Amino acid sequence: MEEVVSLPTLAATRKLGKSLAKRLKAGDVLALVGDLGAGKTTLTQALAAGLGVRDGGEVVSPTYTIANEHEIALGTLIHVDLYRLPDVESAYALGFLEMLDRTDAIVVVEWANRFPQLMPAHTQWLTLSFRENGERVATLGAGPPSA
Repeated sequence: MEEVVSLPTLAATRKLGKSLAKRLKAGDVLALVGDLGAGKTTLTQALAAGLGVRDGGEVVSPTYTIANEHEIALGTLIHVDLYRLPDVESAYALGFLEMLDRTDAIVVVEWANRFPQLMPAHTQWLTLSFRENGERVATLGAGPPSA
């Protein structure tokens, strides 16, 4: 079952991130999908703040580092960005599958739709998109978005 949330402002995106933080537990994987500028990192920053990362402003997109880890009350928040990975083999070399298997961590994966075949079955998918009228929405669904 899909849940669609309107995100008219950055504050609404942050509110959604903090709300998601209350739903997640160690071992969960959240896949974020959306165009550049759709709000994936803003949502992750709010999620991190909701999980108790001291300074959500320090949670930045790991576009060049690929993965960042942050201590949280539940263990670890692993923030991964697959945008720059050229192929599945690079994800394997990075240790991505090991990250996804960590039971002491919540893993948030930006651009997860690049390699959906690597995402575990229990992945929670969230797509950030724009409607024709320019309204931004988040769709929390059961699987990866169709191509």
